[in-house]
Amino acid sequence: MRSRDALTTRPRGRRGVAAGAAVALALAVAGCGGVIQELTGPPTDLYTLTPKSTFTTGLPQVAWQLVVEEPIASGGLNVQRIALRTHPTELKYFAQANWTERAPRMVQTLLVESFENSGAIVAVGRQAIGLRSDYNLKSELREFQAEYMDGARVPTVRVRLNAKLIRQPQRTIIGSRNFEAVQQATGTDMRSIVAAFDDALGKVLRQTVEWTLKADQLGAG
Repeated sequence: MRSRDALTTRPRGRRGVAAGAAVALALAVAGCGGVIQELTGPPTDLYTLTPKSTFTTGLPQVAWQLVVEEPIASGGLNVQRIALRTHPTELKYFAQANWTERAPRMVQTLLVESFENSGAIVAVGRQAIGLRSDYNLKSELREFQAEYMDGARVPTVRVRLNAKLIRQPQRTIIGSRNFEAVQQATGTDMRSIVAAFDDALGKVLRQTVEWTLKADQLGAG
């Protein structure tokens, strides 16, 4: 492959001059069009949340195995970016701030760890580990954003998860429930907002784990 110098300083004839000028112009436009700015811009800060480790006393000890499937989510929430809403029909994202992985994937990880932390279930895992489950937990992440509504100066975080418990191998739905929590941030800085996400999601995680472990009361064997 010829070097850039060969293309721009040693053209052969008029066609070579024209080609060299075109290449030089393309390189200049590319340099001014944001490529360099993206590479040298401020780095994106990464944030993660924590699993739940405290639960209501007296949780039933269950002898069955559970697979936690990755929650489904709309395209706007099925991303690494941290969502915010200033209007019911508009979704935006915080600049230079991402989750460590896609939001549904992160929630799945935290659900698995929360079930493990409960100490009340024989085995729990993702689909990928090939666990032969007695039940599958399917869910949909319907709300997972900070909200600046009605001119609020401090955001409120809203998390809403719809969960369905599926008996295997019949694939029968034995229970379905919505879990929602809202938490106002203590400030407008990113750490305060992420802390509000952690509090709101923590409430949803605890409610989901406790509801699932009481499946016997829903008719599960």
